[in-house]
Amino acid sequence: MKALHHKQEICDGCRECEKACSKAYFKREDRDYSAIRITNNFNTFHAVMCTQCGECINMCTANAIYRDKNDVVRIDKELCVGCLGCVGFCTELAMHYMDDLMVPFKCIACGICVKKCPEHALVILSSQA
Repeated sequence: MKALHHKQEICDGCRECEKACSKAYFKREDRDYSAIRITNNFNTFHAVMCTQCGECINMCTANAIYRDKNDVVRIDKELCVGCLGCVGFCTELAMHYMDDLMVPFKCIACGICVKKCPEHALVILSSQA
C-alpha cells in the first residue's frame, strides 16, 4: 500500500504542503482545498490526511470509492452522487468537501506535498499488503 507519512517531530508548520496540494489540484493556494491539513496543538504540528485504510469503500452506497492498482483509495467522480456520507464517516477526518465542488476529495499519496516540504517532514511509504 502507498500512503503519505508525516514526521511531526521535524514539521515546523509552514504549510507549504497545503499550498502545493491545493494549487496542484484546484489551482489556488487555499488550505480549505488541500487534501492534507496541518494542525497546531501546543506547537506540535500534526498532519491530517488519508491513511488509505479503505473503511470508506464499503460505506459508499454509490460504489464510487475504490482501491486502484497501487492500493490507493480513490473517488470516481463519475459515480459519486455527492451524498457526503464518506466525509461524515471518515474517522481520520481526511475526506473533505467544499460547497463549490460536486464531489468530496482526499489525499491520494501523489507526493506533490512531499516535494514541497522544506523540512522533509513528509514521505511516501509503500508496503506490501
